[in-house]
Amino acid sequence: MHFNTLTTREKALKINLDSSVYGSLAEIGAGQDVAANFFKAGAASGTIAKTISAYDMSFSDAIYGPEPGGRYVCQSRVERMLKKEFRLLGERLPERKDETRFFAFADTIEQLNFNRTNQGHGWLGIRFQNRPNTLPNEVILHVELKDNDPLLQQETIGVLGVNLIYACFYKTDDVDEFLSSLMDGLNIHKIIVNYVRVSGPDFLEVDNRLLSLLLVKNGLAKTTMFGPDGQVALPQDFLYKKNILVLRGRFRPITKVNIDMMERSFEHFKNDPEVDEKKIVTVAELTLENLRISEDRKKDEKDFLDRVDMLCALGFTVMISKYKEYYRLTNYLSRFTRGKKIGVAVGMYNLEYIFTPEYYKHLKGGILEAFGFLFGRNIKLYVYPSLDRSSLDPHQLMTSKSIHLADEQKSLFQAMVDNGKIEDLTNCNAKNLNIISDKVLEMIKSGSDEWEDMVPQVVVDQIKQYCLFDYPCSVEEKERIEKERIESTRTRQRRIFEDSES
Repeated sequence: MHFNTLTTREKALKINLDSSVYGSLAEIGAGQDVAANFFKAGAASGTIAKTISAYDMSFSDAIYGPEPGGRYVCQSRVERMLKKEFRLLGERLPERKDETRFFAFADTIEQLNFNRTNQGHGWLGIRFQNRPNTLPNEVILHVELKDNDPLLQQETIGVLGVNLIYACFYKTDDVDEFLSSLMDGLNIHKIIVNYVRVSGPDFLEVDNRLLSLLLVKNGLAKTTMFGPDGQVALPQDFLYKKNILVLRGRFRPITKVNIDMMERSFEHFKNDPEVDEKKIVTVAELTLENLRISEDRKKDEKDFLDRVDMLCALGFTVMISKYKEYYRLTNYLSRFTRGKKIGVAVGMYNLEYIFTPEYYKHLKGGILEAFGFLFGRNIKLYVYPSLDRSSLDPHQLMTSKSIHLADEQKSLFQAMVDNGKIEDLTNCNAKNLNIISDKVLEMIKSGSDEWEDMVPQVVVDQIKQYCLFDYPCSVEEKERIEKERIESTRTRQRRIFEDSES
């Protein structure tokens, strides 16, 4: 936290003393702590036109209409609330429209119940004008509440709500600062912001996918997810009660080895008697460690999102995470499966990494503690072979049976094999095993066409069309691509805004 960071009370007071800002706050669920912070700060009459809270479902439906799915803590509910409350401001205060920046804040929160049998979470949003008498912008968040006390969860929402309103009026010029300021006075042990969506005239050139990446990069969340359509998604929407098959990689670029690895893993996974093929989700996962680090941060982030686009074009659900260790990844995914199976596709190098005790020194229980999560009841590793570079036979394959381990780990490894936790993949395309992504990348940069047989055709087309991975392009082509990118972002943002208005 910087020394010049305002406290929650100071932020609320600054907003209250800004005569150009005026609006309503509507809160369902965990108290009215956002509104309470403005009242406690003083001078709230200069900011708040109305506060409202509808706890009873019938009253809530009478005000905002019933939800088709019967859920009240959902995105569509907070959007209904924002739309109605913002519209009422214009209808009831027409004399102020030329001098006032109207806003409507709303949240719908499920806090811990008395028996602590649920997970606290909720949706928050705001519609606001950065200038009087203009079309509004909109920001929508989904959060997970981590405190084990309902009162602390209410206080957390109160702080986050003030941070959100403050950021919208004073921090929209810098998306990094906008996002990081949401956590002022908070931390990831109290709350996780795992979804953000912005729209409106002041966000036309802001890519929501980039915001989701920055959520993870800036420490507001541990993961973010993109559906096969390339749009930001909540993990629970795609993973809940599903059998998950996950492949971790850099995918820079995705090669035919990656594709064969996932296809062979899928064949084995679906044949598991406990797996329902109709409920399988294939996930390509990148860790933030695979984000390039150079002096050109904008280029690095674009490179990361280009890889997301390619994976989505191939039909994958894409996850970006901060989980360096495999056991953290599987432990996270287990939250959603509810007893369903998790399959993890790994190469020989990663298999040896997993059985290296040094990587678990930070755990009190060491490698055994990690394996309690990694090799849970419903988790299996599917091992893709590699060429044995030490063999005189250039076609000799390394499988899990030829893994190089220290003597102390061999019995542990065998125990995992005997318990059906490790399975070698069969029918793999050995012709692809000579494909090395770093060499493919060098070929792409050099302008050679040899790499084109090493990656899927859709990836070839994207690399050439958009000059990805430093593929040689003229200055004119690069300018054209940048213009197309900006216009594509603008088009997506207009569509989001139009959908929210309809």
